[in-house]
Amino acid sequence: MSGTDLDTGDAPPVPLPEAAPSRLARWRDSDLLANFLRSKTAMAALVATVIMMVLAFAAPLISPQNPYDPAQLDLINSNLPPIWQADGQAPFYLGTDDQGRDVLSAVLYGLRLSLIVGILGVLASGVIGVTLGLVAGYAGGALDTLIMRVADVQLTFPAILIALVVDGVAKAAFGSALDVGPLIALIVVSISLSFWVQYARTVRSSVMVEKGKDYVQAARLIGLSSPVILVRHVLPNVTGPVFVIATINLALAIITEATLSFLGTGLPETMPSLGTLIRTGNRFLFSGEWWIVAFPGVALASLVIAINLLGDWLRDALNPKLQ
Repeated sequence: MSGTDLDTGDAPPVPLPEAAPSRLARWRDSDLLANFLRSKTAMAALVATVIMMVLAFAAPLISPQNPYDPAQLDLINSNLPPIWQADGQAPFYLGTDDQGRDVLSAVLYGLRLSLIVGILGVLASGVIGVTLGLVAGYAGGALDTLIMRVADVQLTFPAILIALVVDGVAKAAFGSALDVGPLIALIVVSISLSFWVQYARTVRSSVMVEKGKDYVQAARLIGLSSPVILVRHVLPNVTGPVFVIATINLALAIITEATLSFLGTGLPETMPSLGTLIRTGNRFLFSGEWWIVAFPGVALASLVIAINLLGDWLRDALNPKLQ
């Protein structure tokens, strides 16, 4: 056998296996967009949500008046019906309330305030829950047991009850005559302390699966610290369920804020959210001025239903068992 028949050169290096793509990358490269385009319900829900958000945050530009400015209110224009009824007047297209406040403007401004409180509440609860879930799942032991037992205790109480307790304790400590800024912060804290458990339990379960995989063991071998491993490597692979929970919890946070305001422990009538508008209009429901409560109620229900439908589609689309 000649020397040319033998491969005397060095053997080519064995290629290292490529790192498994993260869940976000797999979802991005999958047919998620095609799935969305096939779902008329999801498309309608997204369009409705985007339209309401645009109208809400563009309220100062498109509203006939600023309902939060007492100088723009006139009692002469109080209790006017919608424009299509006999006594309706422009520019009060959806009528006015007992203070002469334009209902359309109040709904748009209230929608913006409800969205701001809901989004901030979801972000705060997500940060708390994801952080505690990462720590509990990765550390394990007594710390994991402590965090999960606190979560189990909190799950025995309704979220609205926890929000009411936090709100009541804070007002007892700092006084009930809070400015709007601190009052919004208080409601956000109440919501975040009510909804962090779902994030923590979900992230903990995912972290307990991920921390035993090869890429985490390799990160430990090269000397990366636990915070770096959690933030840089583990967190991107557990954020998928977090997006689903956040979408659904956004609707729940908006309802919680509306409930607090309806019960009189939320935002004041001088700067009303949708819940405050519904509480105010409820007094006139049987006196003929139905529009004062009807339009804020329709706006709140439409927003919550649209977000819930979007969250349901997202949950099903990101569920590998349904692929």
